[in-house]
Amino acid sequence: MTDQKRIVKPGRDSRTVVSESGELLRVPDSWSLLKPGDAGVTRRVKAAGPSWTVKAKRGRRVISLGVWAEAATIERVTAEFEQERSTDAYAKKQRSAKARRQKAQAEYVDEFESTVFEFLAFEARYRALAEELSKAVAAHATPVGSGTVARTKRIPVQQRAEAAVIAWLRHQTTAYDDMVIPRVKGKRREVRRMLAKKSRLLLEVYRSGKTVDPQNCILRQALS
Repeated sequence: MTDQKRIVKPGRDSRTVVSESGELLRVPDSWSLLKPGDAGVTRRVKAAGPSWTVKAKRGRRVISLGVWAEAATIERVTAEFEQERSTDAYAKKQRSAKARRQKAQAEYVDEFESTVFEFLAFEARYRALAEELSKAVAAHATPVGSGTVARTKRIPVQQRAEAAVIAWLRHQTTAYDDMVIPRVKGKRREVRRMLAKKSRLLLEVYRSGKTVDPQNCILRQALS
């Protein structure tokens, strides 16, 4: 049936898909595949009538391969949206939306950086180092579309900050990126836990205020 919205997977050929229940479905002859890339058109096509959204797993990510819908609907919606985009009103709306997004992003970067600084909790003598590290972690973790833990809303910002710090330390102060990890289930997670423990011990040195030789300061070397 086509009188509903479906999430499907690619089928055996270009005109078949597989439903979530595993049923092989043939795409109606009057339907076309709207390729991904234009979120505005995609949203309107999906709202205009029956559609099947094709998704596939690529490694750990689930990506969209497009939306099947009536060819006439896709053509009409695309034409209407293109006409709308050509107007001054639409351009003004887009500029306002961009400004709001930029403002929200700047505010989030500031919040995240402050939260990282609070998590580090370095002793006063290492305040400047903590500030520098907070900026570096925030710069890496907060860009829109980065896919880092800082971009998720599923956990509190304090947990995001902690995870971002540990991830940054893993890549910048350990040999993780050059490690050859066996393709055994759970092995990579085990290695990450081990490295996280080392990173937390490193942070404790600066939290406790112990003297660290500037020439052998792992954090300063990583930040440089």
